[in-house]
Amino acid sequence: CGPRLRLVSSLWGRLMTYTELAVVGVAFSICLDLFLLRTVLLRRKAFWVSYLIVLLFQLIVNGILTGRRVVTYNPADVLGGGSPQFIGDGRFVYAPVEDLLFGFALVVQSLAWWVWWGRRGVQR
Repeated sequence: CGPRLRLVSSLWGRLMTYTELAVVGVAFSICLDLFLLRTVLLRRKAFWVSYLIVLLFQLIVNGILTGRRVVTYNPADVLGGGSPQFIGDGRFVYAPVEDLLFGFALVVQSLAWWVWWGRRGVQR
């Protein structure tokens, strides 16, 4: 158990699952965008069009890597099972739903911080 997981463990009294971490990551990213940084990217059509482009390529790459079993998951760590399916059993285009949630959180946070720093004139 690494130092980050020990911290999570000590905060909640147990280790969080991959699914729980993914949901917390999405919730935090939404709050960061709408309430903390107030960049409100999630209310913009341009964000959703951009996100669909990112999602398309995420599904292609994740689908290839998980569909061909280059990357595997412990069945106890993801929704559904350990054998990749194209759609169903907690997977979409072979990708575990948790990967899609983490990807969404990553995109939202990257863009929200980019816009927030840009509004403050941070160039480096």
